[in-house]
Amino acid sequence: MRAISRQAPRTLVRPVRRTLPVGARCLSSGSGFLLPDAPCTLYTAVTHPEDPASIAPKTQAMLDRSSAYILPVYARPPFVLEKGKGAYVWDAQGRQYLDFSAGIAVNALGHGDPGVVEVMRSTATSLLHTSNVYHHKYAGELAELLVTLTQSEGGLGWAPGSSHSPVNGTSGAKVFFSNSGTEANEGALKIARKVGKARWAAAAGKPWDDAACDKYEIVCFERGFHGRSMGALSVTTNAKYQKPFMPLIPGVKVGQLNDTAGLGSLVGEKTCAVIVEPIQGEGGINAADVDWLRALRKKCDEVGAVLIYDEIQCGLYRTGSIWAHSSIPVDAHPDIVTTAKPLANGYPIGAVLMRDSVAEVMTAGTHGTTFGGSPLACALGFHVLSRLSDKAFVASLWETSAYLEQRLQLLTRWFPAILEEKVRGRGLIRGLGFNDHSHPAQVVNLARERGVLLLTAGTDAVRLVPSLNVGAGEVGHAMDVVESCLHVLNTA
Repeated sequence: MRAISRQAPRTLVRPVRRTLPVGARCLSSGSGFLLPDAPCTLYTAVTHPEDPASIAPKTQAMLDRSSAYILPVYARPPFVLEKGKGAYVWDAQGRQYLDFSAGIAVNALGHGDPGVVEVMRSTATSLLHTSNVYHHKYAGELAELLVTLTQSEGGLGWAPGSSHSPVNGTSGAKVFFSNSGTEANEGALKIARKVGKARWAAAAGKPWDDAACDKYEIVCFERGFHGRSMGALSVTTNAKYQKPFMPLIPGVKVGQLNDTAGLGSLVGEKTCAVIVEPIQGEGGINAADVDWLRALRKKCDEVGAVLIYDEIQCGLYRTGSIWAHSSIPVDAHPDIVTTAKPLANGYPIGAVLMRDSVAEVMTAGTHGTTFGGSPLACALGFHVLSRLSDKAFVASLWETSAYLEQRLQLLTRWFPAILEEKVRGRGLIRGLGFNDHSHPAQVVNLARERGVLLLTAGTDAVRLVPSLNVGAGEVGHAMDVVESCLHVLNTA
């Protein structure tokens, strides 16, 4: 059995750490790691209790302070995180947790990464903030890296292995930096609305601001999640999020993921934008079919609509390539891709990448931000993306994700009464679908009480989005705990 070497420091442990009973066997895996032949039951007992009697006075005081002063919009467990290192975090009572949520798919290089810390220190001491009234070098460097990696690995209309040296002042794509994924999606929707007006004007022979312009509709899909500000919320079709804030922006139509037959009536001449996640994160780790994406791209081309891929959770190497759509045919690629979460390893940043055919309608003053694309955010983004795109890092990520997939597939075989047959997602964005919709939250709670942090996704899935430099040993331990939790659920 072997460990994976990585640039980023982490705790290395053996993937199968428990002592197997006499006569038990381990199965060989194609990734070179040993697989257990029976589910682990070593973690059936609670080790990280959350009952009131287990909360230390120091922790309770911090919880009381938060309750008194912080808007109560989050339902959080009763402990306080104090520090993190690699794939682990510790609470104020000194209890260690294996973080398989990574700040909701944000901490690509884990916690307390020395390289990230040094870039933050050195940049902050030289140039922290300028606003976008002035140039600084870091934004251009990060934008160039995003575009050239997209060209070389595939995406936004380029097949893998492409290149596009700047000609007449353009590289073939442009980047806008924001502060978050929600802001990136808001920017993408605004840009698409402006493109729609320009295309309507060209076809109608009238000014873009003519009152007759009706090319403003936006298409989104059920179970998609694009953010909580008003525009992004309007295309996030979850009644729990939307209903308290209605009315939302007009002109939004909702379709079903992978419903090719429905595209004809869904996307029409009034459509200016279609926004979709190639792999839905919050909505349940549901992947869009390649043929459906090709049909969607074709329909957008027919009516002159801008196709937006929200890769905020599934992009930037979470699937093993820069974009989840990098490996699919070019005729299924978007006009715009949005990104954010892992780009600066936890420091706020977002980005909108767009083809020149979209960017050409944007001029000075049509969009902007005070904080977006700051020196610190872009320096961190350049550092993180440079490391994530390193060939050795990516190869190691593939090995670890293959091992995770094998362990998850074992779960579906061992617990068929609880789990769906197929593991959702790919790479290091994975979902376990449950037959009983009450079970995902229960499993997340059970795992947390045994020192592993997971997330739910939609109404029927547990989401696994660890740091991208997670080790095979950490994957093995997380799966051991999940197996024990499913055993507890199965015998309840």
